[in-house]
Amino acid sequence: MKILIVGTLNGQVGAASQIAVKRGAKVIHTDNINEGLDTLRQGKGIDLVLVDIQLDIETFISNLNGERINTPVVACGVATDAKAAVRAIRAGAQEYLPLPPDAELIGAVLSAVAEESHAMIYHDPIMDDVVRLAKQIAPSDASVLITGQSGTGKEIMARFIHRNSRRKDGPFIAVNCAAIPENLLESELFGHEKGAFTGAVARRIGKFEEANNGTILLDEISEMDPRLQAKLLRILQEREIDRVGGKKPVPVNVRVLATSNRNMEQSVAKGEFREDLYFRLNVVNLQLPSLKERPKDVEILADHFIKKYAKANDMAERPLSPTALNKLLRHSWPGNVRELENTMHRAVLIAGPTEIGEEAIMLSGSPSAQPSADTGQATGNPGDFVGQTVADMERKLIIATLDHCLGNRTHAANVLGISIRTLRNKLKLYGDEGFNVPAAGGNG
Repeated sequence: MKILIVGTLNGQVGAASQIAVKRGAKVIHTDNINEGLDTLRQGKGIDLVLVDIQLDIETFISNLNGERINTPVVACGVATDAKAAVRAIRAGAQEYLPLPPDAELIGAVLSAVAEESHAMIYHDPIMDDVVRLAKQIAPSDASVLITGQSGTGKEIMARFIHRNSRRKDGPFIAVNCAAIPENLLESELFGHEKGAFTGAVARRIGKFEEANNGTILLDEISEMDPRLQAKLLRILQEREIDRVGGKKPVPVNVRVLATSNRNMEQSVAKGEFREDLYFRLNVVNLQLPSLKERPKDVEILADHFIKKYAKANDMAERPLSPTALNKLLRHSWPGNVRELENTMHRAVLIAGPTEIGEEAIMLSGSPSAQPSADTGQATGNPGDFVGQTVADMERKLIIATLDHCLGNRTHAANVLGISIRTLRNKLKLYGDEGFNVPAAGGNG
């Protein structure tokens, strides 16, 4: 992970940098927002920007938006500067990090922006053939389409392929095609030239150029606009990209991996996805099984997440009780591994001092996991549904799911089977209507 620190952070740059480096990050520092913008334009693979709250964050974020640079921004300042923190969040900063820097807070922010664990963890035999094929094709430059239900670990599989490829020492760049607005995705992928559009005040290097000599992951490729699909097809054929507003093509040496939670053949048949692009991407197809199909992985994954979140929250590791494990094994896991991770994160936080009991396992569909109608969310009594509109029920389902996912917008959208863009639009509507929307958490 690469972090750009902009400003002096009240003299705390060194401390913040050391903490980030110990967490496995690479750190670049600039003194002011102009230098920070220049660094981002150069396509150095920056994953997160920490900005001194004493700088003009509003102008900085406005310039990022104007130049279609989609990099998360976290404001940093003294803990007592509450008004400045509010201004930064309103300007578009995703988080506010108080100074002096705290190791656990910085660790949580890094984990939220780019989840740190990409280990391939499995024990169920059904995964053996999938992993064996992944290892076999990893050294090639073939395009790979990774398909499966939401939450099955498609990005983790993509990173596994990259780590086992001849490009492992090159960059791995992931782009979520569903999370970036259509009007920004073209610049995000291909970059742009100065003057290409209003706000393009300098050349910006896109993700394909950042991934040169490495791998690019196009997450949820099925959400890509048809016009961009045509551009992507040309890249796969010609191995060159056209920056927005550019006058000549730029050669790139990039391996393309793509994921989708949809039936791509159906999308092609409906005219939603180009058939020629589908065949170009689908040189090799890795179909990930659902967690329901790999029951022997439930216990080993649950144990992994217990260790992960006990460490992240500075809590003692506690074993699963037999009844708690049995409850996990009986569940159908519609949200797959991601749902299991959220469930264990919650269980670690609320369990007793000696073990994680059955009462700490709050599953979707169980009464203990569903707030009452007084909170504006759904209950398990069918009689409560009578007299309510479809819009009311949809709102309650969305808010209940978001609460279950600890506020993580991306995870909730995947569980609900809708795009992150649709979810954010609905949450904005609910907020404007005065409903209580859970605060953003995790990658949300």
